[in-house]
Amino acid sequence: MRRSIQHDFVWLLAFVVVLSASCSSAPEEKPQKAVKTVAFISNTSSDFWKVVRKGCEKADAELADVTLAFKMPFGGKAIEQERLINEALNRDGADAIAVSPIDPTEELKTMNNAAKRALLITQDSDAPESDRVLYIGADNIDAGRQAGELMKKALPQGGKIMVFVGKREVQNAQDRYQGLKDSLQGSKIEVLDIMTDNTDKVQAKDNAANTIVKYPDIAGMVGLWSYNGPAILDAVKNADKVGKIKIVCFDDEKITLDAIKAGSIFGTVAQQPYEYGYQGMQLIAKILRGDRSVIPESKKFFIPPVIVQRNNVDEYRNKLNQLVASK
Repeated sequence: MRRSIQHDFVWLLAFVVVLSASCSSAPEEKPQKAVKTVAFISNTSSDFWKVVRKGCEKADAELADVTLAFKMPFGGKAIEQERLINEALNRDGADAIAVSPIDPTEELKTMNNAAKRALLITQDSDAPESDRVLYIGADNIDAGRQAGELMKKALPQGGKIMVFVGKREVQNAQDRYQGLKDSLQGSKIEVLDIMTDNTDKVQAKDNAANTIVKYPDIAGMVGLWSYNGPAILDAVKNADKVGKIKIVCFDDEKITLDAIKAGSIFGTVAQQPYEYGYQGMQLIAKILRGDRSVIPESKKFFIPPVIVQRNNVDEYRNKLNQLVASK
């Protein structure tokens, strides 16, 4: 009888030990957050992203179940952007990350690791080889074609042109350049090359100035990123060639719109950065709630740009000011 009691006790003790071990090894489920954190990460600190931020903040004010963490890499380098992605995950506890990749190849591992821990969206520029769920922004090949059409209007007799951008490895730069060349194929306009400035505005101006010296017969210049238009304009003014060198650019920095009004810049392909922020936040909030019906089969949500020239610059600027001023 005593031996039976001892046997039962040993068996019971073993059962308790096994049960305790299994309980301690079971993963703890994280409690569901009532408010989800969305990190928007830009690729530069240009004025373009200040407008994106305004759109994000408007949506943030309307959405009770998300909160915004907006981040800008001031140096415009991939390693800095990777740091911001990790900061969003580890410090902010981001549930979603919307990033404009500086170098989609170099950042691929970081982005894919982030996609395992949070909803990953690309915006403004894509990383199609990554595990991102959705791209939000312009169809950049089509936007490049629109820039080409503007240049054909500006130079009906043709001529030599130079193209400028921050980094040619960025997907939107590649797509815009490709679309531009596609549009100009068969025309009398000759694309000499594309010059990069590594997001350095001083270098951007120097690139344009050096082009004017090297190619005195240059007829046109195209800036693919938002700050390139103003940088080209500075160089053209310094060379006293305003009106002689036709400028086509992207986006809607104040200097760009002022120059279009004055006739110094022929036109711009203005993305809708406010909508990138506003619609981006709204879409992300829906996906975080479990509504994946908002994700197109292509996994691309296009927001079309607006062509701005002298005839519609005032109307465009008024609408933009109203959006940015709205709370």
